[in-house]
Amino acid sequence: MPPLSALRPVIRAHRPSLRSRDTVLSNTLRVPISAYVVDCAVYVDGERLPGRWSHEEALAEVRLRDNAFVWIGLHEPAEEQITGIADVFGLHELAVEDAVHAHQRPKLERYDDMLFMVLKTVCYRGRPDPSAEHEIVETGEVMVFLGADFVITVRHGDHSSLREVRRTLESDPEQLALGPAAVLHAIADHVVDSYLDVTTAIEDDIEDMETQVFAPRSSVDSEQIYVMKREVLELRRAVVPLGAPVRKLTEGYSSLVPHDVRSYFRDVDDHLVTVTERIAGFNELLTTLIDAALAKITLRQNSDMRKITAYVAIISVPTMIAGLYGMNFDEMPGLHSPLGYPLTLIAIVATCLALFRVFRRNEWL
Repeated sequence: MPPLSALRPVIRAHRPSLRSRDTVLSNTLRVPISAYVVDCAVYVDGERLPGRWSHEEALAEVRLRDNAFVWIGLHEPAEEQITGIADVFGLHELAVEDAVHAHQRPKLERYDDMLFMVLKTVCYRGRPDPSAEHEIVETGEVMVFLGADFVITVRHGDHSSLREVRRTLESDPEQLALGPAAVLHAIADHVVDSYLDVTTAIEDDIEDMETQVFAPRSSVDSEQIYVMKREVLELRRAVVPLGAPVRKLTEGYSSLVPHDVRSYFRDVDDHLVTVTERIAGFNELLTTLIDAALAKITLRQNSDMRKITAYVAIISVPTMIAGLYGMNFDEMPGLHSPLGYPLTLIAIVATCLALFRVFRRNEWL
């Protein structure tokens, strides 16, 4: 490979003020850019060139070759660190600001000869538990800067790794030879496939909840259902806004995405529609389960009240009779008879048993 000093005129031809910006940058950076770079690779005709590259060297090498591009992966870079890469590659300052601060909605924006796309990543952490500290559906972000000869990915979140995506693409040089747009498609496809995995896990848990709600004599935790509904809404906010950007890519929104790659985005769009329909179904089903759980709780409370009322009615019989005979009157039925006391007890027991039988027949007890 030619030394970097021989390539600087080439870089200067594309970025006239690169030297002055690099001089200022070197005086302001405290943490090296390499600390935030997960991987930096140069691809020529779908094959990865060996060696380790800085972002300046990689760009210089790419612009000396045909059908080559550079892919740089960053993880949660600080503003001063990404500024060095932004100056070299000519990234728009608004897109750079979004990539640093994150918390963006899925979107696709065009800046001159560059595309900037934001995708929300999701990860399902397990069954809903109101006392759990972690979220059920954990979200992250992947930002993609797409140029004619470069792809820069910025990840936020611990679960949004693109290592497997890179490995899969490198094992398929024919696909990778389609250029940076093929990387964008692979990332979008990977993210949408993770949506499918998450919705499958949520579907299994919702089926378990449904069985629990409608099972006889089962305890129903409506708070657990509400937590699941809240997380489904969080998933919806990550998935639904991505539909418009993906459809733009299928319709020739930019020349950076060639016709050969647009057909792949149609497949991503189909999967995204499937996920969106699933989420809409989850939301309706969880609303129904909440109503059913509340109705079951109300029914159980009514049943408890009937039981309490029935027992109060039974207990009121001996209470009433004992109260009558305790009023200290001399002229009362059976008061002076030796059979008065046992007959009174028999009457109390018979009346209580009769009431118990009536309530039991009416399923109050």
